Amino acid sequence: MRIFPRNFASLAIGILFISFTTLASAATLLPPDEVEALKEIGKTLGKTWDFDVDPCTFSTENHHLENFENTVNCTCNGTVCHITRIALKAQDLAGTLPPELARLTHLEDIDLTRNYLNGTIPREWGSMMKLVAINLLGNRLTGPIPKDLANISTLVTLSLEFNHLSELIPPELGSLPLLEKLHLTSNNFTGELPDTLANLANLQDFRIGSNYFTGKIPDFIQNWINLTRLDIQGSGLDGPIPPGIHLLTKLSDLRISDLNGSQTPFPPLNNLTSLKNLFLRSCNINGTLPEYLGTMTNLEILDLSFNNLSGEIPSNFSSLSKIEMMYLTGNLLSGPVPPWMLDTSKNIDLSYNNFDLGSPNCQRGRTNLFGSSSKGNFSGKVTCLSLRGFRCNQKWSSFHINCGGKDVSLDGNKYERDEDESGPSNFYRSTTTNWEFSSTGNFMDDDRSLDPFISTNSSRLSVNNSELYNDARISPISLTYYGFCLVKGNYSITLHFAEIMFNDSKSYSSLGRRIFDIYIQGKLVDKDFNIVDAAGGIGKGIKKPYAANVTDDGTLEIRLYWAGKGTTGLPVRGVYGPLISAISVDNPDYEPPSKGISAGAVVGIVAAAAFIIILLLGILWWRGFLIRKDTMDQDLKGLDLQTGSFTLRQIKAATDNFDEANKIGEGGFGSVYKGLLLDGTVIAVKQLSSKSKQGNREFVNEIGMISALQHPHLVKLYGCCIEGNQLLLVYEYMENNSLARALFGPEECQLQLDWPTRYKICIGIARGLAYLHEESRLKIVHRDIKATNVLLDKNLNPKISDFGLAKLDEEDDTHISTRIAGTYGYMAPEYAMRGYLTDKADVYSFGIVALEIVSGRSNTSYRTKEYCLYLLDWALLLKQKGDLMELVDPKLGSDFNKIEVTVMINVALLCANVSPAVRPAMSSVVSMLEGRTIPESSLVPDPDASNEQMNLKGMMIDLQRRLKTDASEGQIQSMSTDGPSTAASTSGDYLYPFNWDSDI
Repeated sequence: MRIFPRNFASLAIGILFISFTTLASAATLLPPDEVEALKEIGKTLGKTWDFDVDPCTFSTENHHLENFENTVNCTCNGTVCHITRIALKAQDLAGTLPPELARLTHLEDIDLTRNYLNGTIPREWGSMMKLVAINLLGNRLTGPIPKDLANISTLVTLSLEFNHLSELIPPELGSLPLLEKLHLTSNNFTGELPDTLANLANLQDFRIGSNYFTGKIPDFIQNWINLTRLDIQGSGLDGPIPPGIHLLTKLSDLRISDLNGSQTPFPPLNNLTSLKNLFLRSCNINGTLPEYLGTMTNLEILDLSFNNLSGEIPSNFSSLSKIEMMYLTGNLLSGPVPPWMLDTSKNIDLSYNNFDLGSPNCQRGRTNLFGSSSKGNFSGKVTCLSLRGFRCNQKWSSFHINCGGKDVSLDGNKYERDEDESGPSNFYRSTTTNWEFSSTGNFMDDDRSLDPFISTNSSRLSVNNSELYNDARISPISLTYYGFCLVKGNYSITLHFAEIMFNDSKSYSSLGRRIFDIYIQGKLVDKDFNIVDAAGGIGKGIKKPYAANVTDDGTLEIRLYWAGKGTTGLPVRGVYGPLISAISVDNPDYEPPSKGISAGAVVGIVAAAAFIIILLLGILWWRGFLIRKDTMDQDLKGLDLQTGSFTLRQIKAATDNFDEANKIGEGGFGSVYKGLLLDGTVIAVKQLSSKSKQGNREFVNEIGMISALQHPHLVKLYGCCIEGNQLLLVYEYMENNSLARALFGPEECQLQLDWPTRYKICIGIARGLAYLHEESRLKIVHRDIKATNVLLDKNLNPKISDFGLAKLDEEDDTHISTRIAGTYGYMAPEYAMRGYLTDKADVYSFGIVALEIVSGRSNTSYRTKEYCLYLLDWALLLKQKGDLMELVDPKLGSDFNKIEVTVMINVALLCANVSPAVRPAMSSVVSMLEGRTIPESSLVPDPDASNEQMNLKGMMIDLQRRLKTDASEGQIQSMSTDGPSTAASTSGDYLYPFNWDSDI
C-alpha cells in the first residue's frame, strides 16, 4: 500500500519535467536568426512585441477596430518552426518597410494593410523565393515599384493600392508566371502600360484606377482570359476599349470610366455573360444601346452614364431580373420610357436625357426622371417641373442650403435644411424655396445594406460657423443642385467644404484622398478638387467662390462629379465621391422693387430718370468719356466668355479701395492688388491703367483666352469687372508670387527651392504648355513664357499666367504672321527675326526657363568671363566641355539627382534649338521629363558643330542695338528688352509684377 504513493509521486514529477521541457523547447523552436530578424522588423515598423513569449503566438484580436489584425503565423515540422505569415493590419504603424523581412526565408505572406508606413518598397524583398502575397494597401509609400520583385516567381498577389507610388510600371513584372492579383489603384504611376504585362496569363484581378497613365488601353488585355475583374477608372488612359475584350468571358466585374479620346461605338461585350457589375461611365461611347445587354441576366449593376448614347431603351431590358441599380444618366436617349421602369422597386436613374415623358413627376418610385425630357423644357432648361404646369409665382435673387444638415441662420441668411435621405437615383425639391437636387450612384464594395448619403462629423472641427460643416451631403458619382425662378443677372456662388470623413491624426484614417470635379452652368470650373489640399487640412473649412450669369430662363446649375480619382477604401471601403457642406448663391446687384408707390408716381419717376440718364450720357459722349467703354463693349462683343463678373463695389471692398498697402506690384498693364472677398477668398486684382491703349487690347485678349481654359497649371481667372473707366481682372491669389522672384529676386525674397521641387515645377510648366498647344479646345501660343509669368501657389505648384499676348494657333495654318511681341531673351530666333510664330516659339521659351530653374540664374542678366551673352550660351559651352553639372545652382550644393538634372538640361537645350523643326512638342517634353522617353542627345545643339548659333548671337546683338535706338527715339516697342527684374515691360501683363519691397 505504501508503494503506490511513491510511484505516483515519481510519475507526477516526471510529467512536470516533461511539460517544462516541452514549453522550453517550444520557445526555441523558432531559429534564433528569425527571432533576431523579427526584433529588427519590429523596430523598423514601429511595432512592439513581447519576446518573453513564443513569437509564433504573437496574435491578438480587437473586435472594436474594423480591419484590425495582429498575427505572426508559423509552420512547424515537429522540431523546428518558421515564420510564414506576418499580418499587421489597421495598427497605424508609423515606421518604414523593413528590408529585414528578406531574412525570413520561409515567409509567404506580408500584409501591412492600412497603416501609416512611409518610405519605399525595399529591393531586398526580391530575394524572398517563397513569397506568395504582398499587401501594402493604404500607407504613405513613395518611389517606384522595384523591378527586383519580378524575381519572386511564386508571387500571386501584389496589392499596392492607396499609396503615393510613382514612375513607370517595371516591364519585368510581366515575368511573374503565377500572378493573379495586381492592384495599383490610386497612386501616381505614369507612362504607358508595358507590353510585357501581356504575359500574365494567370491574371484574374487587375486594378489601375486613379493614376496618370498615358496612351490607349492596350490591346493585349485580351490575353488575360482568366480575368474576373478589370478596373480602369480615372486611370489617365485613352479609349477606345479594345474590341478584343470580348474574349474575356470570365469577367464578372468590369469598371472603366473617364477615358480620354474621341467618340467610339459601344464595345463588343456580347460574350461576357457572367457580368454582374458593368461600368462604362464617361467613356465617350456613342450609338444606340445594344440589345444583347438585355440578355445579360446576371447583371446587378449597370452604369452607362455620361456618354453620348442615343435612341430608345431596348424592350428586353425588362428581362434583367437581377438588376438592382441602372444608371443611364447624361446621355441622349429618346423615345418613351418603358412602363416597367416607372413602376419598379429597382433604382433607375434616367436624368438628363431626351425622353418623351408625357407628364410624369420628377421622381417616380425609385426612378429619377429629373431633366430627362426633351419636351416642355422649363424656361429652356432640361427639367421636369414645367411638365407639371409649374409656374414661378415668385422671383428669387438668392438661395442658401445647409447641405445634409438642419436649418441654420448665419450672417442674416437662412441656410435651409437639406436632410433628405436620398438614394442611388434620387430627386428632391425644396418645399419652401427655389432649389432642388439630383443624386446619382451607389457606394461600391462597402458591404453596407443601405448606403448613407449624409455624413456627420465625429471629430474636432477647426472652422468658424461649424454648424454649416457638422453635416455634409455625399454622392458616389454625380450630385447636382439646381436653382430656379431666379432673377436675371450676375451671381456670386460660394461652395462650402470641410472634410469630415477622414481623421486628422497620424493614422491611416487621415490618408484618404477625396477628389472630384466642380461644374457651374455646365462648365468645368475646378478639376481634381481636393478639399483637404484646398482647406489646408482635415476638419478645416474652405469657401470656394465662383461667379455665374443667370439668363432669362432663371436657372442655375451646380454639379459635383466623381471622375474616378482619389482613394475609395480609406479609412474603410466606400469612402469617396463629392462631399459638400453648404451652398450660398446671391445676386449682389439686385435691389428689390420698393412697395407702396402709386402707378402715376412710378411713371413720373421713370420718365424723370430716363431724361436725366439721356442728358448725362449726352454730356459724357460729348466729352469723350464713353468712347473707351463703347470700344471695350465692341471688343468684348461675340466673345464666348466662360467667366464671371464682379462689381466695382465688390472689388473696392476686397482691396480696401485699392489701398497702397495691398499693392503687390506694378507693370505696364497697371497695378496688381491683393484682395479679400467677403467669403474669405483671397484674390489678386489686376487693374488696367487708364492710359494704356495696348492694355485695352490685352485686357480683352486675356479675358477671351483664359476664360476658355481650365488646367491645374494655368492660373485661374475668377472673373472681371468692366465698370466706368475701370477694367479689372480677378485671379486666384498665388501665395508664393512668381518663379522669377523665387529663383533670382532680391535675396530676402528668394525661396529655398530644393531639387525635387524645381523638377516638379519644370514638369508642371511643361504640362500647362502641352495643354495649351495640344489638349485644350482652343490651341494657343502664349508668346511670353518666362519665369516672371510662372506663378507659384502655397504648395509651390506652378501656374502659367498673363495671356495678354497669347494668340490662337489655327490648326490649318503652318504659322501665324503677327506683330512681334514678347520679352527679349526668351523669344525664339525665327519669331524675333522674321515674325514667324508657331507653338515652337513657346517650346524655345520653355527651354530657357528650364535652364533658369536648374541654374537659379536669369537668362538675360547672366554674364560670364567667357563673354557669353546668355545663360543658354553658357549651357552650350558647358555641354561642349562635358561639364553640365557646373550649371547647377550652387545653392543646391550636392543635394540633387544627377540623372534628373542631366535629363532636364538636355531637354532644355533640345527645346532651345535654333531650328524650330528640331524642337519637340510639349507633350514629348513632358514624356521625357517624366522618364517615359529619353531625349536624343544627337539633336541637342553643339556650338562647334554649326556656325548658326554664333550667327544667331550676332543677329540678336544687332536686334538689341536697334531696339534700344528705337526706344530712345520714342517709338512704341512690342518687345521688352529688360531682364526679369524690370517692373515695366511693354508686354507688361504680369499678374504679379515685380515689387521686391512688398511683403504681401
